[in-house]
Amino acid sequence: MASSAPRIRMIASDSTAATNAAPHVLFISYDGMTDPLGQSQVLPYLTNLAKRGYRITLLSTEKPERFEQHRATIEAIVQKAGITWEYIFFRRKPPGLAKFLDLRELKQKALSIHRRTPLDMTHCRSYVSAAVGLMLKRKFGIKMLFDMRGFWVDERVDGGIWNLRNPVFRYAYRQYKQKEASYIAAADGIISLTENGKQEIQTWPAYQGAPITVIPCSTDFDLFPLIDRAQRAQGKAELGIPNNDLVISYLGSVGGWYLLDDMLRQFWVIKQQFPTARMLFITQDSKEEILAAARKLEGLREEDFLVRAATRQQVPKLLAASDINLFFIKQSYSKKASSPTKLGEILAMGIPVICNAGVGDVESIIRDTDGGIAIPELTEAWLQKAAAQVPQLLAKDPETLRRNAQPYYDLGRAVASYEQQYARILNRKAAKA
Repeated sequence: MASSAPRIRMIASDSTAATNAAPHVLFISYDGMTDPLGQSQVLPYLTNLAKRGYRITLLSTEKPERFEQHRATIEAIVQKAGITWEYIFFRRKPPGLAKFLDLRELKQKALSIHRRTPLDMTHCRSYVSAAVGLMLKRKFGIKMLFDMRGFWVDERVDGGIWNLRNPVFRYAYRQYKQKEASYIAAADGIISLTENGKQEIQTWPAYQGAPITVIPCSTDFDLFPLIDRAQRAQGKAELGIPNNDLVISYLGSVGGWYLLDDMLRQFWVIKQQFPTARMLFITQDSKEEILAAARKLEGLREEDFLVRAATRQQVPKLLAASDINLFFIKQSYSKKASSPTKLGEILAMGIPVICNAGVGDVESIIRDTDGGIAIPELTEAWLQKAAAQVPQLLAKDPETLRRNAQPYYDLGRAVASYEQQYARILNRKAAKA
């Protein structure tokens, strides 16, 4: 078992594409590559950057249970790409010390990598990784790209994890805001998921003028194909839904930042106009959790809901049954920097969206792509307005939605933006795609 084995491992590349002449970049992630997020939002970038002439070492933090299940898959991907994969195992115990111990181990591992094969740059995914990059910069002058992935410290407060009335959390907040400022000040380049987040960072006292590149969470347009009416009808049939029934889908977990009660209220309002409407939840969460919330609304029945778990590869087939996708996210200061991955995936398939404004660049993307409706407030009046526009949403051309979404979410464009930052930081001419 992974948990009883040595905690630090290395998978060496067998590719001859990576040579000593190529710049050596250490990509540091506190997320695991055997997690769904690592497979969707890290490896596609890195495999393409390796093709552009960079020698990539990937240092990640893996959860033992996922590692056992998906290790072989990740090994095959990195070896084919010429990426060296090194990792430690994520700690959950002892509480309060686990993250500190993980960070210490990541720093030790990063130092070992640098001593063995000197680094030219670090690419630090989020805050824990940035602490490692900052250490290497201070010790050795190694260039640092801070890939923020959102305002992590403020998310802890806005999400209710840190109550600032508690002196322990208030102290932690102050400490981490100081760390955040040090990462911003030291970075040779910064990646923001949103234009809204970029503009906010530029107002911070710690910001020293490092170039900020906006790269939203990208979408694999091959994995999430355009669906036509025939494919939608087939998707409904496979779920036992008549073709004329309206299907409102939701993709992802239903807790945390996602407002299940409000989404169910929106569905309930839509159902007043479309009595045979069904709501499809593509989620790992339990059906009972969803039904318990639905029972608060008079008239909603268990048969109005379908709940399906799916792997990433299975998601598009289920989404194909959708007429409209719906998601509402809690609005807060930290959500200025948030880029919902699902939005790009849904628009790539040509599915119109009902969502809420006040989250990252969602409102402007919906407007620019003509991708649906982003309502400013989750009031009864706005829910009614959204429901009234369902016929217009159904009339939208799927091919146009997909085409309009590509400038925002195409993986190739995201890789090119990353590579431009790499080339600038390393004073190197950008490679051609």
